Amino acid sequence: MCRAGLSDPVPAAPVDTIVDMLHVTNRALHFAGFGGLDKLSLVTAQRPEPGPDQIRVRVAVAGLNPVDWQILASPALAAYFGVRPPCGYGNDFAGTVDAVGTDVTNWQVGDRVFGGARARAAADYFLAQADDPRILATPPGVSDLVAGVIDIVGRTASAVADRLRLSPDDTVLIGSAAGGVGTVLTQLAVASGARVLGSGSADSAEVIAALGAEPVRYGPDLVPDVRRLTPSGITAAADLHGVAAATAALELGAAPGRVATIEADEPPMGAVAVNGRDARPDALSELLGLVASGRLRIPVEQTYPLADYRIAIERQQQRHTRGKLALLTGGTE
Repeated sequence: MCRAGLSDPVPAAPVDTIVDMLHVTNRALHFAGFGGLDKLSLVTAQRPEPGPDQIRVRVAVAGLNPVDWQILASPALAAYFGVRPPCGYGNDFAGTVDAVGTDVTNWQVGDRVFGGARARAAADYFLAQADDPRILATPPGVSDLVAGVIDIVGRTASAVADRLRLSPDDTVLIGSAAGGVGTVLTQLAVASGARVLGSGSADSAEVIAALGAEPVRYGPDLVPDVRRLTPSGITAAADLHGVAAATAALELGAAPGRVATIEADEPPMGAVAVNGRDARPDALSELLGLVASGRLRIPVEQTYPLADYRIAIERQQQRHTRGKLALLTGGTE
């Protein structure tokens, strides 16, 4: 048999064969060890095969959160979330069940799913236990883009809203109202009938106003600016980045216990730390029901191809996003 020379034409593979070849490999972000983005890379390996009690998810959207890159730099935070490098990256996702193990009865190939997959989500495919409570069915009428960015921000916003128990009698200050958690929480607060003041940069004022809140500039003049808007003070607050808004809220009359923080190492006295783990089991289903009915928007500032993960994470590290950022993977239709 004669080997083809370098100049001899090679028969083209059928299109279906090429597609199948592309789908047997898996690109995934790989977290090699603690540090900065230099410890994160995009690697390609064989597509994983599910065990008897597992499902394989073909990811369409992997939402990004600050905690994802904060884990890169913090062994303590990684331990809190049960992350041990080397491992994958990310948490939020939406996609489709691509394969099921022989013992799986609660999922079928083709089922749309979303939720949280800590240190696995930023990939073309990942495996999950079929009974994992954080793998949920995507409701009809909800896009993969929305479902793929809601896990952490949705659970956190819902937990804070439950803690504050706002009513039309309240005036609430929300710090970082234009961020991922902020855009969801601000809408929930407005829906409660409370008067809502949202702090942010001058550039975010239009976004905050579009959510139904009154924009106020964060910074050294936060207390006098809020006092000018509401001389009688405020009754509750949520600080979604640091403690400046929480500290201001307590000075402005918010009652101890009705001020929540989500990222503070040490909340000021009178404030309480709240996070997504405090959310009700039905929190995400409730929020996506509001999305499907048109009563809640989940703003996404920008999407990026998986290969552009560094650009996306660096944008998020600036901490001035308007809503969410997301990676689009090989499972995107």
